[in-house]
Amino acid sequence: MKNKPVSQSALESYLWGAATLLRGTIDAGDYKQFIFPLLFYKRLCDVYDEELAEALEESGGDQEYAALPEQHRFQIPEDAHWKATRTQVKHVGKAIQDALRAIETANPDTLYGVFGDAQWTNKDRLPDPMLRELIEHFSGQTLSLANCPEDELGVGYEFLIKKFADDSGHTAAEFYTNRTVVHLMTEMLEPSPGESIYDPTCGSAGMLLSAVAHLKRRNKEWRNLRLFGQERNLLTSAIGRMNLFLHGIEDFRIVRGDTLARPAFVEGDRLMRFDVVLANPPYSIKQWDRAAWAADPWGRNLYGTPPQGRADYAFWQHIIRSMNEKSGRCAILFPHGVLFRNEERAMREKLVAHDVVECVLGLGPNLFYNSPMEACVVICRTNKPRERRNRVLFINAVNEVTRERAQSFLTDDHLQRIVAAYQAFGDEDGFARAVGNAEIREKGGNLSIPLYVRAQPTAAGKVAEEQTADGKADLKQAITNWQESSMALRESMNGLFAVLEDARGMGGTK
Repeated sequence: MKNKPVSQSALESYLWGAATLLRGTIDAGDYKQFIFPLLFYKRLCDVYDEELAEALEESGGDQEYAALPEQHRFQIPEDAHWKATRTQVKHVGKAIQDALRAIETANPDTLYGVFGDAQWTNKDRLPDPMLRELIEHFSGQTLSLANCPEDELGVGYEFLIKKFADDSGHTAAEFYTNRTVVHLMTEMLEPSPGESIYDPTCGSAGMLLSAVAHLKRRNKEWRNLRLFGQERNLLTSAIGRMNLFLHGIEDFRIVRGDTLARPAFVEGDRLMRFDVVLANPPYSIKQWDRAAWAADPWGRNLYGTPPQGRADYAFWQHIIRSMNEKSGRCAILFPHGVLFRNEERAMREKLVAHDVVECVLGLGPNLFYNSPMEACVVICRTNKPRERRNRVLFINAVNEVTRERAQSFLTDDHLQRIVAAYQAFGDEDGFARAVGNAEIREKGGNLSIPLYVRAQPTAAGKVAEEQTADGKADLKQAITNWQESSMALRESMNGLFAVLEDARGMGGTK
């Protein structure tokens, strides 16, 4: 008898219910170490059983045929199956750990290291009764493809990533990027079937998945996308790999490693080149090898060597070096400081001189996780269309943000307005302006958005303007001055937030 397919709401309740069993024993920031591997373990075993049943039916009950490796996407050793682990009463953590390692060993080309390095045998944190309860909870649903299709489980997994981010506070910065911002970045770059997509700091692989989702929404072929990612954190890279697998994506490469120190994707003495690069690099990291960068063997220091305390321009140059010479384009999520900090002025001037910057988009506050800082998206392109050459489009979308229940996000209307402005690449009063590179050079290569386009006034500002309709030009000028000073104050506050975030050691998000 087949199980009834699980609804999306029931799936999400089921997944979050597993996490609540850890409360009081495990810190919220550590839930992901244990919940994600167990979820993936359960899924692998249930799909294996589903494939086994199909092969038995096809072969008339031939057990030997049904167990052949070619009948299964992944190999599950009998003593490592979920059913075997479920029977354990003592030393449950060791049983789980042994099973996960056995599955990795049985699938070395695809699953090696995918379950992370959680300490399952620590009985102070994970006593046997709690682990048995957790296993019984997961046993309450059958996670076969029939009962839980890939897209549905993928949405559930993303739900869990978001919930863990909400619950863990600042540590979310290690693996989560606001998905509405990721959606916007993908819409602006418009990935096409067959292209290569790269994220140099890929976290939980949300940006790579966004490229897939972009094509799915348009009913275009997505299976021939080539996905590449690198992630420094072992657990986070494992979460990203599991995320792609659970979405039904198997043709990808996510490599654990330090992108600046040891880029994973190289061809001889040069970096691999990609059609699309989506990235949210860790913000202003201090612990990086600046001396090595000055003599970078892959030629990534083409515009200069960034200061020790801010590696933002190291990531930026790495990304530019990773773009295909003809089709390459990138969208990078940065804090505003990269646009105007004096210590990076020379590199910024070279970026403008080489005409690779296509668009600078300013977003509203609180879109970085657990930070009030405003974010910006920088679009670069190696081969601009003729009509866009020697110009940069500035979009001031600081007011295009909605905040509900302590969460900031972009609505569909926000997304549509921003994407339309980018595609038009023209002037829109108070929102967008295409600026010649010569004007930017006159301003010392400063890319600060309010220098070129002031945001439209808020509702309060509009009321004030209406009150000047009787011709009081002095008041109208005062309002204009106030708007300009407000922009300057915003930049100053962003600088202050940057200093504070430096002190907290804020990392990049995914």
